[in-house]
Amino acid sequence: MTPYFFLQAAPGVAPAGPGLGVIVVQIGAIIAIFWFVLIRPQQRERKRLEQSLMEIKRGDEIVTAGGIIAEVVHIQMAPAAEGAESAARMDDRVTIRSGESKLVVERGRITRVAPKGS
Repeated sequence: MTPYFFLQAAPGVAPAGPGLGVIVVQIGAIIAIFWFVLIRPQQRERKRLEQSLMEIKRGDEIVTAGGIIAEVVHIQMAPAAEGAESAARMDDRVTIRSGESKLVVERGRITRVAPKGS
């Protein structure tokens, strides 16, 4: 039988742990999981919303960031830079009708679009 004092590590020598490479791989795996579970689906949803906002037209039902449910009455395009062609932008003004009231909101403040007839 071996005496107990022979089984102890030499004084001042740290026990060997996982190397730096293992830790880097673990951190990389955690970042990849966050990317595929959280960030990527949010980016897809944001792109889908932006696409639907650029395609709104008269008669579509929308919901604003303030919770107002309304129907699109008119879309006024923001002025384009001199010599540039006017295209749909997030700061376009959208006139909406909710009940007996008409409001003007920016296109970027619309959070949901339901096409006409939905």
